[in-house]
Amino acid sequence: MHTSHISIDIHLGQDKVPDKINWKASDSSAEEMQESKAMMVSFWDGSEKNAMRIDLWTKKMMVDEMADFFYQSFMGMADAYDRATHAHPEAESIRLFAKEFYRKFRENQLKENKGA
Repeated sequence: MHTSHISIDIHLGQDKVPDKINWKASDSSAEEMQESKAMMVSFWDGSEKNAMRIDLWTKKMMVDEMADFFYQSFMGMADAYDRATHAHPEAESIRLFAKEFYRKFRENQLKENKGA
């Protein structure tokens, strides 16, 4: 059996907030650690029937980047759910939610920029 490894290094500032997030996957073509501004990792505990999550972001992560990150994550979750369950209507509901989330974010950004 083949084993793959994912390494994640979190560099914390004095305030214990991440300054830098680096990661590397053993089966990736990238030779060096990759830098990231945010991460979301979820694990499913089948015996307890609950999700365990790690959500971190650096001080460098901008609000518009966070909205993009969430939009893309929602869309990725919809695609994964669709592939895993073939429940196309439910997956489409997630996609519609993601699009509405992003539309509202952009609308609010425009309002804030006009008020500034």
